Amino acid sequence: MGKTKPKQAKHKKKLMLVRHGRMGLLGWFEHQENEIPKLHTRVVVKTERGLELGQIVGPLCYRGGQFKFTVEQLEEYMRKSGSEQPLTQKGRFIRYATHEDTNEERHLEKSAKEELDYCKKFAEELKLPMEIVTSEHLFGGERIIFYFVAEGRIDFRELVKRLAKEFQTRIEMRQIGSRDEAKLAVDYETCGLECCCKRFLRILKPVNMRMAKLQKATLDPSKISGHCGRLKCCLRYEDETYRELKAQLPKKNTRVKTTYGEGTVTDTQILTQLVIIQRDDGPQVALPLKEVEILIEETADVEETAQKETDKSEDADTQTDKENNNQNSPASGPKDKTFTEDV
Repeated sequence: MGKTKPKQAKHKKKLMLVRHGRMGLLGWFEHQENEIPKLHTRVVVKTERGLELGQIVGPLCYRGGQFKFTVEQLEEYMRKSGSEQPLTQKGRFIRYATHEDTNEERHLEKSAKEELDYCKKFAEELKLPMEIVTSEHLFGGERIIFYFVAEGRIDFRELVKRLAKEFQTRIEMRQIGSRDEAKLAVDYETCGLECCCKRFLRILKPVNMRMAKLQKATLDPSKISGHCGRLKCCLRYEDETYRELKAQLPKKNTRVKTTYGEGTVTDTQILTQLVIIQRDDGPQVALPLKEVEILIEETADVEETAQKETDKSEDADTQTDKENNNQNSPASGPKDKTFTEDV
């Protein structure tokens, strides 16, 4: 009997997760490295846009050069996290960034400032109702991307032609929303820290006034609004905890029994889990939730019904805000908001 040949294991391509670009795009890049550095490492990658500098994401999540989680697992994780940012899979790792690469990057950043000034000048001459926020000169020089905000659609074909003629490279105009504008242009917030959207927050989820009301935050727009002019993203961080704690507390006008006798709930404190009770035969008392026994759960009163109607209205505004953000995002924006001109 002849010897059976052992089955050869299928070659599994190695993938590297890299964040790149001014907007923090995320993508998979095929590579042949046996080991990935355990420190934050800059790399040169080839994307659909051209040659770019990026940074390896999750440097501790590699074993033998392979990312520990599959593409499907990561996509599922991002979906559950509420991320709508697509992961590109057509990229290729070129090399680890060298000192020459970082020096070239600094040179391109200086050039981008000059290119931005030219773009603003041309837009002013053409009297285009748009605000040029910033520019991005790709590492490989394949194209220059200008990010701008505007009320509606802008016919900037003449602007693109002038820029292409001036810089002799491909020009791309990308319309963004107010939150993305803040992400690109601002620095520090009133808390004294660098803006979340610039430092670490990659997914800009909608925030509504209900979150501020629930957290008993001041409703002064100047204090709860960020640089983008919209509610601060940090209002969302503790919203789930506040909602869970509030759900444990009895509603107003609920009949309860305590060691002081029976009474009616007049107010509650979410974080301390205190219940303010008007006693039937005495003054008000504030007791921990565990010392209160609910006799009759009060149904939603007029005030709560009105609040629910307000929340519905705010949720509708939030949905509109989310749709606008999706339209303005670089990954999902309509093609009519981007125009390129090849030289």
